[in-house]
Amino acid sequence: MSEPLVVIDKVQKHFGTFVAVKEINLDIYEGEFLAIMGPSGCGKTTTLRMLAGLEAPSIGEIRMNGQVMNDVEPHKRDTPLVWQSLALFPFLTARENVEFGLKMRGVDKEERKKRALVWLEKLGILEFENRNVSTLSGGQKQRVALARSLVLEPKILLLDEPLSALDAHLVIRMQAVLVQLQKELGITFVYVTHSQSEAFAMADRVVIMGNGEIAQVGTPKDIYRAPQNQFVAEFVGRNNILSGTVSKIADTTAHIETPSGVFTLDSEGKSLSQGQDATFVISADLVHLSWDKPTAENIVRCKLISEEFVGSMVTLFLEDESGHEFKVQMQERELSKFDLQPSQDIWLSWDAKSAHLLAEM
Repeated sequence: MSEPLVVIDKVQKHFGTFVAVKEINLDIYEGEFLAIMGPSGCGKTTTLRMLAGLEAPSIGEIRMNGQVMNDVEPHKRDTPLVWQSLALFPFLTARENVEFGLKMRGVDKEERKKRALVWLEKLGILEFENRNVSTLSGGQKQRVALARSLVLEPKILLLDEPLSALDAHLVIRMQAVLVQLQKELGITFVYVTHSQSEAFAMADRVVIMGNGEIAQVGTPKDIYRAPQNQFVAEFVGRNNILSGTVSKIADTTAHIETPSGVFTLDSEGKSLSQGQDATFVISADLVHLSWDKPTAENIVRCKLISEEFVGSMVTLFLEDESGHEFKVQMQERELSKFDLQPSQDIWLSWDAKSAHLLAEM
């Protein structure tokens, strides 16, 4: 892999006695779409603000192209930030907003106008160049904010939850715009969000943060299918998490005794021993339903508690005799074949290879 464009090296950020970001290390590569996500207060926005130069690290270094950037002022960095609030000037037109950064850099009037019009056209809002931004829709304002940053032709574009205020249908549309722009321009995008769907739909790599630390870095598939610890597994969402004790290991199969029953998982390449505590996760979409008792490796009988519909997908929330909650995610058309009613019992099953062992906390 090539040398990273940005290196976050043993960086901490303190606000008085409060540690917002504990020691983190992260490499960001040229041309990648990197998403940073986590719950509120996890340190993701503070990390982005340090990249933008709005906050200085208390400890450690941030290097870009080998240069230490800790004390470099924001306007001297090539890292424009698209704010959650967009921060457009309501008394200026769309074109004047796009021109603003160029004006601050001393670009002459004609060149500013020429470059602003190019970016307004690229983002499909050229017809609004002379409209006051206060009269534009949310999606149109979003494109103006992007054009204002991209007209500077940066190497890195920072985005702080830029889609959070948009309606759901506009979010999907703007995701497509962002991905297309990033691929066409080859600019590094660093995108902070609390939305799993946004991060997984757009990013090449995802950083999961929690309690001021980086919990995992990987592709969306890695994060979803192979969470490294219980925090990530719980944060990602539709996962079934079970804890117990290793009761037996036979060849490459481990038997884990839990309050919900004894279950098996593939133990090949994993350091497990009899009597050891173990926690594992099964993605909700890898769990199957059956009216009849199945012959699968792992089975449990549950009662339907509730359902959650999101478009054509439905998540079932079920409970076994021990009171443990299970989740099953499937297409609504598949669920309709079962005609499952609340409080009805049904069998759940999954393969041993579908279970993923979590690292100790």
